[in-house]
Amino acid sequence: MSIMYSCSVPSFSSISVSNFTYRRPNRIICSAGAPVAERKAVNTTEPLLLNAVRGEDVDRPPVWLMRQAGRYMKSYQTLCEKHPSFRERSENVDLVVEISLQPWKVFKPDGVILFSDILTPLPGMNIPFDIVKGKGPIIFDPISTAAQVDQVREFTPEEWVPYVGEALTILRKEVNNEAAVLGFVGAPFTLASYVVEGGSSKNFSKIKTLAFSQPKVLHALLEKFTTSMAKYIKYQAENGAQAVQIFDSWATELSPTDFEEFSLPYLKAIVDSVKETHPDLPLILYASGSGGLLERLALTGVDVVSLDWTVDMAEGRKRLGSEIAVQGNVDPGVLFGSKEFISKRIIDTVKKAGNKKHILNLGHGIKVGTPEENVAHFFEVAKGLSY
Repeated sequence: MSIMYSCSVPSFSSISVSNFTYRRPNRIICSAGAPVAERKAVNTTEPLLLNAVRGEDVDRPPVWLMRQAGRYMKSYQTLCEKHPSFRERSENVDLVVEISLQPWKVFKPDGVILFSDILTPLPGMNIPFDIVKGKGPIIFDPISTAAQVDQVREFTPEEWVPYVGEALTILRKEVNNEAAVLGFVGAPFTLASYVVEGGSSKNFSKIKTLAFSQPKVLHALLEKFTTSMAKYIKYQAENGAQAVQIFDSWATELSPTDFEEFSLPYLKAIVDSVKETHPDLPLILYASGSGGLLERLALTGVDVVSLDWTVDMAEGRKRLGSEIAVQGNVDPGVLFGSKEFISKRIIDTVKKAGNKKHILNLGHGIKVGTPEENVAHFFEVAKGLSY
């Protein structure tokens, strides 16, 4: 049974969406439109995001923004002028911490994500790369043969990315449990797509050629990424990450049948491996454009499936079931609208998600050029909600 929530506050002008009312500047009070059991005391000893993922009673949905919102702040652009290389910014402890904390200091989100890149482990796997401004990631020696796969090493985080562990440890101390510190990794198929295509791609012809003409070669590469990313997640958790998001950005380029062969088993293997040693670590899975794969994403065993804006939140909830948490899914483009429009979309999303196991977020990363005052408004409205 679905429960509609009605939200109201005692004063100031209001905007209404269905049964939600947002009146600035007071807190939005949401009450169920049908009898419900008395709410238990809210756990305040751990970050709100962790409590929400576990299905505990929370006062409001936790909120943060994907793709490191700080990268589009003016303060970040100023820092880029001093340090133009992305690799330098993402592999220097002091810079990683500074950039990771920029949105935290301004917006106080409920999640603080590590400033890094999913390709960061590649040099440690004997796959040299760089990120070139205006071009994106460049793989110097794209993989296409079994002999090249044999040269790929298993990733040892302690040896190759000690700055990640150091940065996470510092972030935990800085944030001091007022928000959850999040790490992240790339999923095997997405990483394989980059190293086979030689960088970003529009049609993914090379990775599909490998998949459909030499599947054993691709499977061997995927196995190496699976082992390495499981180790990387554990390393991040052991150094301060309280949740880890897995980005399978390009898995949705696969048909459902091919997803079941080239992505699903490897995602499940990562989750199984991590849960053996870190059973309480929340794992979040994001795959853009995943509307056709939602039920299959849930089969990975992750704790949270992140929805993009092409899926209606209520429908996504129904398809995934009540046991799995959801994240999202406001269209990033909404942040280019009026403040009233932004408020309506936030309230609509929260209404459809319900009051359990929901992390409010955009359906994808924040877009370049997004007005910073609209980002501030997004957080103001989100943190003013109350179930």
